[in-house]
Amino acid sequence: MAVLHRSLLTLSLTLASLFAHILVNDIIFAGATTITLYNKCPHPVWPGIQPGAGQPLLARGGFKLAPNKAYSLRLPPLWSGRFWGRHGCAFDANGRGRCATGDCGGALFCAGAGGAPPATLAEITLGSEQDFYDVSLVDGYNLGMSITPFRAGGGPGKCSYAGCISDLNVMCPASLQVRSGDGRRVVACKSACSAFNSPRYCCTGQFGSPQSCKPTAYSKIFKAACPKAYSYAYDDPTSIATCTRGNYLVTFCPHHR
Repeated sequence: MAVLHRSLLTLSLTLASLFAHILVNDIIFAGATTITLYNKCPHPVWPGIQPGAGQPLLARGGFKLAPNKAYSLRLPPLWSGRFWGRHGCAFDANGRGRCATGDCGGALFCAGAGGAPPATLAEITLGSEQDFYDVSLVDGYNLGMSITPFRAGGGPGKCSYAGCISDLNVMCPASLQVRSGDGRRVVACKSACSAFNSPRYCCTGQFGSPQSCKPTAYSKIFKAACPKAYSYAYDDPTSIATCTRGNYLVTFCPHHR
């Protein structure tokens, strides 16, 4: 019990420190949106950042984040883009190398490139009145991720949590598994679209509408494990969250204690 108490106390202090950091950023950059990336995994994560079309690049598109460390970014007004975690990376002095999952062309700094599926995505679009954000498994899963909003100055909207807390790698169907080089571990879980390249699973062709593209046995596994995340392309009603005048905490491995 004493060990558990110390663990919970440590977590509480860590989160309190992060929230204070977010608050300070909001005071310094009045009116600006701050997003803080926090690595709760027991191993390093290399966050990747891909801006939307015409949007500025942030932090050169990627960096290394040690366990239990956080990194905050000030988002430009009306910015949109996606964040993901790369895992099992090794880079040389020139920033060249590769990652076991989420690789962006063998570069430390993704420089606008996206991550190779399967990769869990945190997506955000800042609006003049309201922000939209989600955690998506449409490109598959490699790491648990969550988005926790913190309202800065009030405003309408639920400012609800979004994310995938469950470790899908431990329940991934055999046909979707991506295994480590030695074959001993599942390091990522493909989407059915990526695994089978079928219009039914990819919501393309005759299945290219919400009416014709319905949940499949595979997307239902994702949804049951992660009800607050996108499980397939048209999983909008239960997956998009909104907030007004919020700051955001994106956590890698939120399930890890």
